Amino acid sequence: LGNVLLMLVLTAVLSLVLGMGLPTTANYIVVSSLMAPVVVALGEQRGLIVPLIAVHLFVFYFGIMADVTPPVGLASFAAAAVSGGDPIRTGMIAFFYSLRTAALPFLFIFNTDLLLINVDFTYGVIIFVIATIAMLIFAAATQGYFLTKNRWYESVLLLLVAFTFFRPGFWMDRIVDPYDDVAPQEIVQVATEVPPDTELRMRILGEDDVGNPREFVAVLALGEGADGAERLKNAGLDVAQIDGKTVVNNVAFGSVAEKAELAFDQKILALRVPSDQPSKQWLWIPALGVLVMIVVLQRARRRRGSGLAAPAMA
Repeated sequence: LGNVLLMLVLTAVLSLVLGMGLPTTANYIVVSSLMAPVVVALGEQRGLIVPLIAVHLFVFYFGIMADVTPPVGLASFAAAAVSGGDPIRTGMIAFFYSLRTAALPFLFIFNTDLLLINVDFTYGVIIFVIATIAMLIFAAATQGYFLTKNRWYESVLLLLVAFTFFRPGFWMDRIVDPYDDVAPQEIVQVATEVPPDTELRMRILGEDDVGNPREFVAVLALGEGADGAERLKNAGLDVAQIDGKTVVNNVAFGSVAEKAELAFDQKILALRVPSDQPSKQWLWIPALGVLVMIVVLQRARRRRGSGLAAPAMA
């Protein structure tokens, strides 16, 4: 995960540089064509499977930040021309304030629910409400003021609460692993036991376009079928056991397996299936409890401050 975060940080910096001096449309074309494939390819190697729209929004966000980033900062120069201020100083202040929200693109890379991808209407409304509350809490933590001036530990707790609202899966994944490891030789048996449309995560050893060895993670959504072999076949995948290794024997043209970049003679090194992990939304409850505790503490402190100020005014 550390390598993935480093890759995302470097991608953000490069998107910021590439976006300098470009209008919005050209900005999107440049960063999405140059940087988005990097995130998809490198993330795939580390098991981070992200919808393409989330990756495009990630790089575009930092590309747009270049409008206020010195030394180019077109928007900063335009604002300085209106206000009569120094454009570099204006850009520095604008960049400082925009850094407060730089964490948000990282959050929706790891939690695509925030982009309302594959969510129903009811859950979408819940996500909207929770995300709005989380943004207000994040602003209160970074500005150092909630109901009254924050103490340092209250700002830290508010950041943790906002993070939990934004990405509860981070904590749940550390309590219960979201996937169970299974021997690749048992892929047919596993495909029989799991529900239809289950996504199998496989670490694949194959070759790139020029014949160099390449490892990556493929996600295969199983099709319908009476048994595992039929489900794999309906997904376009046929495997064989050769010398104790599970090898891709055939991939149907235009199938789900082909779209997952599976190909003939690739080896399945590892196989993971979804575990019975509790719903990650349960962690919103303790986060809400911490938020209520901070509200109680700050209201009490504000009342004490009002009580001390009243006699002084009298």
